[in-house]
Amino acid sequence: MTEVTLIETVSADSLTKLLQDAGCRVNRSEQNAVVQLLSASQGVGYAVRFGNRAKDQEGEFLDFTFSCALRIQGELPVGLAERWNASRRFARLSVQGEFLVMEKDVVVADGVSEKHLLGSLVLWDRLLQEFIVYLRDYSRTVADQTEQVAGAATAS
Repeated sequence: MTEVTLIETVSADSLTKLLQDAGCRVNRSEQNAVVQLLSASQGVGYAVRFGNRAKDQEGEFLDFTFSCALRIQGELPVGLAERWNASRRFARLSVQGEFLVMEKDVVVADGVSEKHLLGSLVLWDRLLQEFIVYLRDYSRTVADQTEQVAGAATAS
């Protein structure tokens, strides 16, 4: 049986390598001494933000968050985020100011394999794809309902 080395912390360098090994382009951004990684999937940009610092290990973290923020243009349909959250697992959707934000947390604190981290990245990529389809379909459904209501009002 092959022994698996467990990863109990991550750093900007280790996650950069993981993302690059998976074929993603990665840019490191630092603002006010806070590092985040910027990447994209299917043409949609996202950030990797680090969470809780590992005790006595400079630059190492116990968790991180994949985060995709899209600027809201116009009115956001009522219930869009709530319907996503009620119908999906693993990622949450919220409205933060003028942004619609999808986030997925990844915890490594108790030890995970590299394969688990890669699986988290694959899941995130899939969720991003579903997110874009969800927004497109939701917009189309709202537009169709608006047309039906307008058509019914005209016919009256």
